[in-house]
Formats: sequence, structure tokens, C-alpha cells
Amino acid sequence: MSHHTIHITLPDGSFNAYPKGITGLTIAQKISNSLAKTALAILVNGYVWDLSRPIDEDASVQILTWQDEEGKKTFWHSTAHLMAEALEALFPGIQFGIGPPISNGFYYDIDFGTHTFNATHLPMVEEKILALARQKNTYQRREVSKADAIAFFEKKGDVYKLELLQDLADGAITFYQQGNFTDLCKGPHIPHTGLIKAVKLLNIAGAYWRGNEKNKQLTRIYGISFMQTQALQDYVTSLEEAKTRNHQRLGKELKLFTFSDKVGIGLPLWLPRGTIFRERLEAFLRKAQLEAGYQPVITPHIGHKALYVTSGHYDKYGEDSFQPIQTPHEGEEFFLKPMNCPHHCEIYSHEPHSYKDLPIRLAEFGTVYRYEQHGELHGLVRTRAFTQDDAHIFCRPDQVQAEFAKVIDLVTYVFSSLGFSDYTARLSFRDPQQLSKYIGDMADWDKAEQAIEEVATQGSLRTVKALGEAAFYGPKLDFMVQDALGRSWQLGTVQLDYQLPIRFDLTYVGADNQKYRPVMIHRAPFGSLERFIAILLEHTGGKLPLWLAPDQVAILPISEKYAAYTEQVHQQLRGKGIRAIVDHRDEKIGKKIREAELMKIPYMLIIGEKEATTTTVAVRKQGAGDQGSLSIPQLVEKLMKDVPNSSPQL
Repeated sequence: MSHHTIHITLPDGSFNAYPKGITGLTIAQKISNSLAKTALAILVNGYVWDLSRPIDEDASVQILTWQDEEGKKTFWHSTAHLMAEALEALFPGIQFGIGPPISNGFYYDIDFGTHTFNATHLPMVEEKILALARQKNTYQRREVSKADAIAFFEKKGDVYKLELLQDLADGAITFYQQGNFTDLCKGPHIPHTGLIKAVKLLNIAGAYWRGNEKNKQLTRIYGISFMQTQALQDYVTSLEEAKTRNHQRLGKELKLFTFSDKVGIGLPLWLPRGTIFRERLEAFLRKAQLEAGYQPVITPHIGHKALYVTSGHYDKYGEDSFQPIQTPHEGEEFFLKPMNCPHHCEIYSHEPHSYKDLPIRLAEFGTVYRYEQHGELHGLVRTRAFTQDDAHIFCRPDQVQAEFAKVIDLVTYVFSSLGFSDYTARLSFRDPQQLSKYIGDMADWDKAEQAIEEVATQGSLRTVKALGEAAFYGPKLDFMVQDALGRSWQLGTVQLDYQLPIRFDLTYVGADNQKYRPVMIHRAPFGSLERFIAILLEHTGGKLPLWLAPDQVAILPISEKYAAYTEQVHQQLRGKGIRAIVDHRDEKIGKKIREAELMKIPYMLIIGEKEATTTTVAVRKQGAGDQGSLSIPQLVEKLMKDVPNSSPQL
């Protein structure tokens, strides 16, 4: 091959020789004109690049469109820059913090200085964004020396960009310009502003610069954008639907959980109905884990500082932990537990192990504590105390792939049992350009990443690679789940770890009587139980499957004349393990039915004279109306059929 040509490999494995310096846009055009028109960015050897950036060496590439997560992120990041241009035109002299894409849209943090800015200004900014978009200005990338970058932002008077520049190395600084706006940014961006056809600025909030409460509070503007106006209309409709499904609203209406300022923000209190729901979820996973060979353990809610120094969590997460607990004993410090894994390492090491003992699978519903910033707390999704369905598998190197595959089977079983059918496995690997973020031997990392990729491929999982998303001690597989509204959530994670066994000096004795290091797999199908419940509530709109519903049946007597028969029905159902409640109130039956519907109780049993005489019940199903009259044995049989085979019993 000539030194003027390079090999470009496409996702289907096909490859072609192209001139050195070819761009992603040209490659897209050679594939098809329609692809070139919808192309937003290009993945080059795992990194997202601008379509206009020359490719100078052999590479595996993928053209990214709106259908790809990274394509959407590039589009939203570019819109954040366009919003900044619009704001600078409308409010001269403002200063900019950061403006990244997020899971749904983007935000930009702004210091408005002497300008007044509030929600009434958002429509005006939207109009300006669209006017600028119609100019079809290209996003131009240029490399800038640190001195020139500092001079540019000093002249502009932007203290925030100057602070960001302090952390950047000379030779690794890029600017992006579109129209009259230039920003410090590593990119990538879409080809031009004309692709942005619809934009909605959603809300504004306060955000401390760099998340530090000691710093100035900036104005954070959230927005979202699309390539078609219809897509925006559909999104606005789904936002309205999301409000009715909001887990905080449902938690209050269905009497599941609450919060108290006296207890403390970010610390959920589970009410009786919510506790039943939560315990059902736990029981479901406990049963699945026991069948899969896990052993339950319990560890304390606190740990000695030395434990977290050994594990590395103190260095990496010290600022996200609560302040240490000092005891009267000099030099004795404890922390509220931010992670369960160090405790499990100590359980493993309390006695010697032979190679025949492995794998050892330790599981715990362990509550952990993290000091999240006030502004980041959100219902059950982001709390300061949360319970992880945590387990740690200690295995031999030759068992890693088989154990990893079994964990994937368990996670997918959990998802299918709970009605999540649309998910992607994200391979969260190291960022090769920032290796200092990770601990341990890079050869172990290579082995771990290869093992995860092979298992995911063998399991026929739909995968996407995310460089830079690994934990500091090892790569992981994160499950990205789509809910009923098409939103993507990270649920369930599996991490491969060669580092903690070294840090805790964990060993097992091999067949040759020599000591060897086990490999550790961290896994949590739910992740945080609180967050999982929030997402499940929003996914189902609070209409939980029968086996999870806190109250499965509401018994509604028409009057107190039928109290004796009502109690008889109640006892029969309870004897079968069915969770039933009785509405004894002296209210009209229509009101009782409406209120049971609002509480989203799956079944209502109406009892009047006919039912008491014939020893039957008139059955109504949530959202489906009358189901006819049934005897109690017939009703129990019907309820049993309503539980899918993959789910646990009632």
C-alpha cells in the first residue's frame, strides 16, 4: 500500500483504501448521499471526531447519526455553543462556565453579571438560536497554544475559561468557532448550524461553579434540540406524560415514601406501602441470587478510615463522603460507608481459601452514604443514602468469563421480569489519553477489557463502547435501559477488578500449594434500589405488576350489612398469601372504586347482596373495568395467571 493511502475499516468489517487525510464526510458520501446528509460525527478508533477532521492513519470508523447516542450528544453539544452565541448577542459581556451535553439535551452555566435573566427571556433566546441556525455557519476546529488561548480570554474578560485553561496542557487546547462565537472546547461538533431545526429551552437553575458551594452561583440553562420540528413536538408531548409519571408525585399519591427536613435532605423515609413494594423487589432478587449460588452477608454502616485508605476510595472519593466520625479514642476515625466492596474483601480474607472454594459469591443489600451536593439531589434518583443490591464474586482468572456471563444472565432475567425489554450494554473502558486516572497494572486492564468485550459479544448483547467511563479500579459493563417514554437510564452494572484483591492482599492456594490472587467481579443488577424504584415507577406510571403491588386487591363492600362476608373473603385471600385491604368506609361504591383506581390497586372486589348470597365477588380490574363474578377459588386462579412465568409468585 502506498504511504499516501490508508485503510479504513467499517463496522461490518469491510475495508477500503482511501487517500491519507480523507474526512468522515467524504467517507459518508462514498457510502451514500442520504447518509452524508444525516451524518453528525464519526467514530475513529473509539473516539468521536468532527466529520471535517482529516484522518491520517489506518482506522476503524463508524459514521454517527441521530440514531447513535454519541451522534445525539454531538448535536446537543453543538446546540449548547449556538445557545451561547445567541446569549452573547442578546446580553453582551456575559461570561461562560461549561456547556456539556447530558442524557437528554444540554445545559450551559452562565454568569450574567449586571444583566437580569429569568424564565421570561427563554422564548426570545430560542428565536435567536433558530435565526443563527438558519445561517448554516460551520463549526470550525483549530488548535491553539496555551499563551494565545489565555490572551484571547483575558481580552474577553472570561475568568471561568481562564480557570479551565490552568488545568490544560499546552498542545492539547482547541477552540471551536461558529459565526461570531468562539469557545474553548475539545469537541467534537456537527458540520454546521443548519442541521439544528428545532430547539426548546426547558428551564433555568442555579449551579455553583465547579459544583463547589464556596464558589459563585451561575445560571444554568437547560435545553434540547432536534433535526425536525415534529420530533420536538413529540418530545414536548412526552414531557407532559412524564409529569404524570413523575416518581415523586407517584410516591406521594400512592403513599410509598416521603422526605423530612428534620431527618435531612436526600434521606428517604419508606412508608408502609412503599416498604412492602421494596421488600418484594428484594425478595425477588434474593431468591434469584440463592439459586445462582450467592451467599448473603451483612456489614456495618460505618468503617474505619484505614479501610477506605487501603481500598483507594478515600483518595478517589474523599470529598464525596460525609465528614469523618471522630471517636474519643485519639486518632480513631470512621466514615459512613460509601461502598460495600471493602467490607466484602475483609469477609473474604477472614479465612484461607483453596482454589477448590472459588468462586465465592457474597451478596448484600447494603446501604451506603454519599455527600451529594444540594442542587444534585432529586427524589429517589439522587439521594444521600441508598441501598445497593451489591455482590462481589471472588474467582480464579480461568473462571472470569464464565462468571461474568452468569452475571449478565442474572441482570437480563431481572430486566425481563420487570418489563424492561429495550436495553444496550455499554462497555465502559479506560480513556487511553488519561491513564493517570486509573490504578493498577495496565496489562491486567487489557485482559479485563478483552474479557468483558468477548463475553458481551458471545451473549449477543447490543453494545456500545464508552472510553473514559471505567471505574478507577477496573472496566465495567453498564446496562442502558430505555423506559416507556423512550428515555435512557443506566441500570445495572458489572465491573471487573484486578486491583482491590492486590490492595487487600487477597489470596487463594492453588493446586500446586502456591498462593494466587483472585479476580473480583462487582455487580448490582438494580444498582441503587432507590433509583431503580424511581425508574420502575415512571416506566409503569405507578401501575405495578401484580406480584409487586403493595395492595393487590381492594375489597369494597356496598354497605356494612355485608361486613361478615367481606371479612370472610379477606381472610380467605390472606390465607392464600394475597395482599388485600378492605374499604369499610360509609361511602358510595362509586367513590370507593374511583379511589382504588387512583391508588392503582390491580383488582377491586365489589360485595353486595348478590355476592354475599352466592358466595362470589364482582371483579373489576385496574384500567379494564368489570371482569364478571367469580368464586374465591376462581379468583385466586385468575390472580395466579396474571403473574408472568418469569416473575416470582404472588
